[in-house]
Amino acid sequence: MEKTRSSFTNKIGFVMAAAGSAVGLGNIWRFPYLTAQYGGGIFLLVYIILAVTFGFALMTAEIAIGRKTGVSCIGAFKSLNKKWTFLGYMGAIVPVIILPYYSVIGGWVTKYLYAFVAGEAKLAANPDYFGNFVSGVGEPIGWFFLFLGITAIVVALGVEKGVESVSKFMMPILILLSVGIAVYALCMDGAIKGFIYYVKPNFKLFSYKTVLAAMGQLFYSMSLAMGIMITYGSYVKKEDNIETCVRQIEIFDTGVAFLAGLMIIPSVFAVYGDNYQEGLTSGAGLMFKVLPQVFDKMPGGVIVGIAFFLMVLFAALTSSISLMETVVSIIQDKFKLSRNTACIMTIVICFIIGIPSSLGNGIWANIKIMGMDFLTFFDFITNSVLMPIIALLTCIFIGYILKLTPIHNEIEAYGKTFKAKTLFDIIIKYFAPVCIILILASSILGAFGILTI
Repeated sequence: MEKTRSSFTNKIGFVMAAAGSAVGLGNIWRFPYLTAQYGGGIFLLVYIILAVTFGFALMTAEIAIGRKTGVSCIGAFKSLNKKWTFLGYMGAIVPVIILPYYSVIGGWVTKYLYAFVAGEAKLAANPDYFGNFVSGVGEPIGWFFLFLGITAIVVALGVEKGVESVSKFMMPILILLSVGIAVYALCMDGAIKGFIYYVKPNFKLFSYKTVLAAMGQLFYSMSLAMGIMITYGSYVKKEDNIETCVRQIEIFDTGVAFLAGLMIIPSVFAVYGDNYQEGLTSGAGLMFKVLPQVFDKMPGGVIVGIAFFLMVLFAALTSSISLMETVVSIIQDKFKLSRNTACIMTIVICFIIGIPSSLGNGIWANIKIMGMDFLTFFDFITNSVLMPIIALLTCIFIGYILKLTPIHNEIEAYGKTFKAKTLFDIIIKYFAPVCIILILASSILGAFGILTI
């Protein structure tokens, strides 16, 4: 049993861990296909603007809450205002739902890395390979459990020896692999057209759908409204500058998303030519169906494929580690259990909850919730419903219940200057609530087919 709360050894350790949490599958496959779907360069521009304003404010608020209270999300809201303890419980539910299905996808990534290393790249390029794999029973569950187990081992080692050390190791390698693959992709014949589409804003393609899609991706990408940043904030030392840390996390997160676009969009343009939309709008299939075909047609594609799936595995692990760390921290704080006991409980819970997501593409494929398979439903209920609601209530709580001052004081501790205070106040009190309501409304209406986003 830990008698004192763990902490990151220094600011770099925290930034790497928090950036690792933010950098995940949302950056690697979701960001590129959304960029292609919503106008290329104009989506990229809107996303960057929202990241340094909207995303900055929400992340700063959550980290400040965590450091001020020194506990995970349930205890954090309870200590600030007992009437708002319910918001902490809502935040705790999100990672409990996300971690199982995220680990299922992590298992798929691990399987594909193994396939490329084992010389099965040609088989993986077959359009039926992915479907045959995920429709099975034992093999998908086995890879899911392996991924979950690796995550648990890191978390069991603790904040400093586990979460921080692994993040410090994985994040630089992830960045180097991203840069290397992006450079390689840009050198392919026909890739420059994809590069121009990706970075040059076409303002004629701008619409409210672009903004809503970019804001939705922001939640998905930056680990907002799921208790993670509050938990990580509780491990941050008082002398560290929160504002500076958040800016650095944003650079990592947005930078990897940008590099993912540089890897994928020019590659698909080079292979598909004018039919690039066929490759870029295939959702999860972009990573598991389209890209293996792209690698198969590349010179040295097997090596590139190994590097790519290794990078994706690192990104998936850094995010799953943060999700599990959040769940474990909540269990420790709530039930006063040791870290190892909390880890074992988390593995059991997540494995049980994750089985439907794994089997939902196979023997349980006929079981639908609101017309969605289990994994899609869990993703919808967390990312499109719970997270926007939590973010909205957090803004109301900070802006109108706490009235901002306690958060200002925490950010300005040890004589720090909060340079973006005015921007922060405007976004938390006015801009963010309106935007979040629009996201929530569009997500729910879209789920019932009333509005197409």
